[in-house]
Amino acid sequence: MIPDYKQIYTDILKEKFPEKLIDITIRNKLERLHSAIDILKFNQLIFGDPEYAVGFKSQRLRSYDEESILEILRYQKKNGLSNFQLGCHFKISRNTIAKWKAVFKI
Repeated sequence: MIPDYKQIYTDILKEKFPEKLIDITIRNKLERLHSAIDILKFNQLIFGDPEYAVGFKSQRLRSYDEESILEILRYQKKNGLSNFQLGCHFKISRNTIAKWKAVFKI
């Protein structure tokens, strides 16, 4: 079962940042939270600074769907990044990236 990210973020915004619910851009993006990449981008848009990060300090708690993994690997190829550089950009272990490449034969 997939969590209802729209409801989760709506509750967080109502409690911590009610003024952001007025912004039409944030409301539109809230409607389109479907993949892990969408969630990460939305989280960065809302909280921005690490001091407002809500429970994402430990990378062990993150999970990625196949679509998001492939998008990350395409980003690496498009920008000519090493596993280390890609890992720093997305805050993912370079070993995880190497594992994904082996699994998806990229």
